Amino acid sequence: MKALIVIDYTYDFVADDGRLTCGERGQSIDERLTELTKLFLDTEDLIVFAVDAHEEDDTYHPESKLFPAHNIIGTKGRALYGQLGQFVDELTYDGTTKYEWMDKTRYSAFAGTNLEIKLRERNIQEVHLVGVCTDICVLHTAIDAYNKGFSITIHADAVESFNPAGHEWALEHFSQTLGAKVVEKWVEVK
Repeated sequence: MKALIVIDYTYDFVADDGRLTCGERGQSIDERLTELTKLFLDTEDLIVFAVDAHEEDDTYHPESKLFPAHNIIGTKGRALYGQLGQFVDELTYDGTTKYEWMDKTRYSAFAGTNLEIKLRERNIQEVHLVGVCTDICVLHTAIDAYNKGFSITIHADAVESFNPAGHEWALEHFSQTLGAKVVEKWVEVK
C-alpha cells in the first residue's frame, strides 16, 4: 500500500492574496494535484491532507520569527486551494472515503502528529509527497520519512515553492541524499 501526502496546499500558501503565498508557482500545480488525488482515490491507498495549523499571535512558535502569520486556525487561509479544494469539498466523508485531514504545527507532517501511526497500522511503506513548499515542508516531511524507513516518491510536477533556487536544490536533494524517486507525469497506481 501507498500513501499520497498532500502538504500545505492551502489558500494562504497558494492564492494571490495568501499570507505566505507561492503565487503563480503554487497555482501551476493545482490541476496535477487534483489528478493525483483522483488517481489515489480509485485505489485502496491512503490520502492525507497535512495542513499547517497556527494560532493567531503565537509568539512562541519558532516560525513566528521567520514568516508572517499564516494558516491561522479558523480562517480561510487553511482551506485547500483551487480545483483541489473544490474536488475535496465535493467528497462526502462517510467513513469510506480514503482520506485523512491532519493538522500539523511544524514543517514536517510527522512532527507532533500521528501520521506514522496511521501509516504503520495500514502497513504502508511507500509515501508519495506533493504540495508546497518543496524546500520547506515537503523537504522536512521527506527527511522524516527517510529516517523512519519509508520509501519516498516525490512528484516533481506536483511540488512548488516561492523560492525557485530552493525548489531546484530540494528536488536534487530528494534523490541524491534521501534516495527518493523523483518522477513527473506518473499515472500508475498499483
